[in-house]
Amino acid sequence: MENMSNIEFKPYSEQFAANPYLVYAQLRDQSPIFFDADWGVTFATTHEDISRLLVHKSLGRTLDNVLEPDQAQARRETEIWADLPNYRRYIASNLLETEGEDHLRLRRLLVKGFTSAQIEHQRAGIQTLVDQSIDRVVAKGGMDFLEDLVAPVTVSVIGRLLGLPDSDHSRLRPWSADIVRLYEKDLCAADIQAAELATTQFVEYLTDLLEQRRSHPREDLISVLAQVEDDGLMLKNDELISTCILLLNAGHESTVNAAGNGMLALLNNPEQLEKLAESPELTDSAVEEMLRYDPPLQYFHRYVLEDFEYKGHSFKKGETLGFLYGSANRDPLAFENPDQFDITRAPNKHLAFGKGRHFCMGAQLARLELEIVFTTMLRRFPHIRLSDQVPEHHMGLVFRGLKALQLKWDVVE
Repeated sequence: MENMSNIEFKPYSEQFAANPYLVYAQLRDQSPIFFDADWGVTFATTHEDISRLLVHKSLGRTLDNVLEPDQAQARRETEIWADLPNYRRYIASNLLETEGEDHLRLRRLLVKGFTSAQIEHQRAGIQTLVDQSIDRVVAKGGMDFLEDLVAPVTVSVIGRLLGLPDSDHSRLRPWSADIVRLYEKDLCAADIQAAELATTQFVEYLTDLLEQRRSHPREDLISVLAQVEDDGLMLKNDELISTCILLLNAGHESTVNAAGNGMLALLNNPEQLEKLAESPELTDSAVEEMLRYDPPLQYFHRYVLEDFEYKGHSFKKGETLGFLYGSANRDPLAFENPDQFDITRAPNKHLAFGKGRHFCMGAQLARLELEIVFTTMLRRFPHIRLSDQVPEHHMGLVFRGLKALQLKWDVVE
């Protein structure tokens, strides 16, 4: 594979957090497919390669279906699962981590409980949550866009969608943060313990709630999922609970990061901000451009299910391929002027939600939330601007998001 000795690929550094796209550009030019020994992963960087590999029949999210039992056990013993019984049980059984017939069955069932009509039905409630959050800060002349608006709104949307009492919504965000921390590589023992504890507590909570909904169904997602059926098959308890956990993690963390990254892109490109404020009908294409320009999910991986070759590279069963979505979304061979933020960009075939059988089922809900947030923000604050506090990104390769985003506006007396 290409030699990347002259390219510094250090995802857990402040320099990379500030701007990974400079590194991605170097990699695309010099090492579009490269192996990193520290990660034990072969990375793909271009839009073409990632688009093709995401749907390659020899790649999948789990090796369980292709390994012998003793091989699977040996693989598990080299990982951290021994300290994470509940995390493995419920995270490994969700839609994202299954393949083959299990994946097809789960997706068919979940589609019935996650229809377009059900998502659109959330619009009025999301609008109310956004308006209420803004009302609480409008007289202050400023806010942390993430903490004061996006995070509480997205948590409440997921909480209400699942059917949780409003008083319990505050418990969701800490659980989500501790669980998704394990997707990054720079872990410590405390992170592992926190993830297992959060999973255990959330599972206990959902188990109790599921029992209530089976006896007394309501018009919420847990009630719907508990009753969906396909050819006589229904979701197992573990699958239903793991789906709720996945919905929280993907629906909250990713949307918060997407909103923060998108707002920062607008503020750093004032002509685009002004254009969107004057033409709210551009909000849909603006959201797509935010997702392309600085996606919240930067990295995703697949396992090699069987030996295969691709563009002269040989891949062996059991190896890991990593896809740098952030790099693909800035590929000049796929997007004209890719480093330019253009809210009218069309077409816009970004990979922020993945592609193929694992395309994000929550994409429509995320788009709806982002549309409402940005439409409302620019209607009420058409001249919004950054405060004096310089925004900083969290370090990491998997997720890309801001630590805070302080905004200000002129208060009308």
